[in-house]
Formats: sequence, C-alpha cells, structure tokens
Amino acid sequence: MPDTALPATAQEGARVLTVSDSAAKRVAFLIEHEGDPALMLRLTVSGGGCSGFQYGFTFDATANEDDHVFEKNGVKVVTDDVSLDLLAGSTLDYVEDLMGAAFQIKNPNATASCGCGNSFAA
Repeated sequence: MPDTALPATAQEGARVLTVSDSAAKRVAFLIEHEGDPALMLRLTVSGGGCSGFQYGFTFDATANEDDHVFEKNGVKVVTDDVSLDLLAGSTLDYVEDLMGAAFQIKNPNATASCGCGNSFAA
C-alpha cells in the first residue's frame, strides 16, 4: 500500500486519481448503508466492454500491496497499480440528472468511449 491515506488531490507525477466531493458523499452514503465503515470503493479497469476497457466498481475492506488509496472527506477509493496506469489524471465523479444517477470517470487517457460511459479505448 504505497499511497495509503494519500489525499485525493495529492500528486504522484501524473499517477493521481481525483475524487470529487459528490463522489465522496455518495460513497460515504453507500458505505453507511453497507454497515461496514472499513469499506473502500475499489475502482478497477479490465479488458472488455464495447470500447476495449471497462470500469469496475466494488467494495473492499482490504488494500493489497500493489494498491493505491486516495482519500477525500474521509472516504477511501482504492485502485490497483495496473488500473492506475489507465486512470492516471482521471476524476471520479457522481452525477445526478434527469436521466438518472451514476458514477462517472473523466479520463484524459481515453481516446474514445461508449455511449454509456462504462468502457473506453486508450
């Protein structure tokens, strides 16, 4: 866990993941409803989806040795080293509008993305 308790806006070169206030608030709400304050939101990137890579969201109570942990307003978002390569410079946001509510990744490394925003090409 090389970056445990690293602030969401801290710089590690370009290998940073920013967590918006809205995303932190939503994660805190979801963790509260899970009933386990030790949980962190795990954000992963894997092969697949309609554009080549897809984002994955799960809860995890454990950070692995190759994980990077970003904290915002007491909420922790964890991602593995390989995923961070594809997420570097991204912002995790939570957006509510007339079409619904969802987490969104604003990823400067994505050269294309699908209409749903859950997958991208790099």
